[in-house]
Amino acid sequence: MNDNGVVFVCDFTDWQDSIYRLLDKADLLAAIGDKRQVLIKPNLVENLKPPITTPVGLIEAIVKYLQDKDNELKVIIGEGTGSRDYDTFHPFRELGYVEMAERCGVELIDLNEAPLRTMRLPQCQRWPEMHLPEIIFESFLLSVPVLKAHSLASVTLTMKNMMGCAPPGHYEKGGHWKKAAFHDNVQAALFDLNRYRTPDFTVLDATVGMQEAHLWGPTCNPPHRKLAAAIDPVAIDVYGAGLLGRDWRQIGHLVKSHRELGIAEPLELVMV
Repeated sequence: MNDNGVVFVCDFTDWQDSIYRLLDKADLLAAIGDKRQVLIKPNLVENLKPPITTPVGLIEAIVKYLQDKDNELKVIIGEGTGSRDYDTFHPFRELGYVEMAERCGVELIDLNEAPLRTMRLPQCQRWPEMHLPEIIFESFLLSVPVLKAHSLASVTLTMKNMMGCAPPGHYEKGGHWKKAAFHDNVQAALFDLNRYRTPDFTVLDATVGMQEAHLWGPTCNPPHRKLAAAIDPVAIDVYGAGLLGRDWRQIGHLVKSHRELGIAEPLELVMV
């Protein structure tokens, strides 16, 4: 099966049952291949409870799946929160990640403080030079965003989840938020960021969903009660945009990414 444009979808029952069914069908182990280190990247943009942030139970189910399937894999959980008021270990502690990491024997890292690699892509309009953590290039990068609308970017799914990797020292821009430079021409900024590094695999938490914005407002009613997985970051974001009632053709970073970073259409949905 061609992985471009393919999204695996399952109805949510509980974290472990749903994740094991979904990741077996999506063949996560084959995608990882011979890589020995997996970096799981949740969305902990601020110290707020799910569905604004990635549930710790979902991350724990993915960790246990990886450990059950290949106990020689090194599993790391990394995030770089956007709040100026605290470092990433504050939401790690408050949202249960520290206890979970101790229970599962995995490492937590603050991507805001990680050693960086500097790269240049002259074809990039917004970021012809980019600084990103070295560890995201050394690892199989497994992104675990939540289904959310966004007031500037329209949606915040797996491609926007990569903003957690951007170091505040280069992208804070004196704003109220550690990644404020991305707000300037946000669609081009997201596209360019993903040209440097896209996730290798995504698990999208669409069990509930934030219907109007990423930090406030109503949840999806009724909740979607879905989990989805894909290798293709564009395809899974187009699927998520559809759940939120957004037309991907009106979302600049998805339009720009179509056929360069993945396939927006036709989508192939594989029900698990």
